[in-house]
Amino acid sequence: MQVGAMNHPRHDVFAEMAWMADMGLDFIDLTLEPPAAAAWRVDAKRVRKELEARGLGVVGHTAYYLPIGSAFDEVRRAAVAELLRCLQVFAEVGVRWMNVHPDGYAPMHDRAFSIERNLQSLGELLEAGRGLGVGVMIENLPGDFNTPAQLGDLLDPLPELGLHLDIGHANLRVDHNTTEAILKVHGSRLRHVHLHDNKGGTADLHLPLGAGTLDLRRQVRSLRASGYDGTITLEVFSPDRLYLGYSRDVLRRTWDSV
Repeated sequence: MQVGAMNHPRHDVFAEMAWMADMGLDFIDLTLEPPAAAAWRVDAKRVRKELEARGLGVVGHTAYYLPIGSAFDEVRRAAVAELLRCLQVFAEVGVRWMNVHPDGYAPMHDRAFSIERNLQSLGELLEAGRGLGVGVMIENLPGDFNTPAQLGDLLDPLPELGLHLDIGHANLRVDHNTTEAILKVHGSRLRHVHLHDNKGGTADLHLPLGAGTLDLRRQVRSLRASGYDGTITLEVFSPDRLYLGYSRDVLRRTWDSV
């Protein structure tokens, strides 16, 4: 199991990589988002050299607000074009998997329409990624894409599509955390994990581990039972990195003890 963190889109990418390496993290979850980390601003060759120099791995992340399911086809195509640009950058950096957030926002249209639009966009990205050697994975989101059946609407028709499981999201807008259920059905598709705490309900708080209601031992046990031993990003969004360091240590202890 490898533990990493995500760069802040407003901060210099190379400064972010430096503190992650100093903290002893294994990889950077490189999100290509404006203003400071947009795909059109990042020097991919330099990023790759810095990763190698600092001994960091890398996973690809993209902006959560790109409307790949928009009812306006010009808007949908623009979102896909930006993700295609991200794929190109990630290929240069050496990323193996890039995440995409499903888009369920199409007012006055039914779910079938949203699924169709998402599948169209994801299919285009998968085709491009195949030629670049970068896989595409979808992240579970509270609401429309947070149960095995909801994720299956996208995973089942696209066998190449990977799963990016956000365990914090699986704790939101549900009666109980859906991690175990998702892994039972789609565990073979799992490619990457996000982990952070919250208090259930609707607020995506991104708390340090142990500060909310997430049953960490249970979720780690589920991951290990599924055979997963890959990358886990700690999405602990606190300005004080001591909370991230604490969460790193808690995760590693829990992983070894379960």
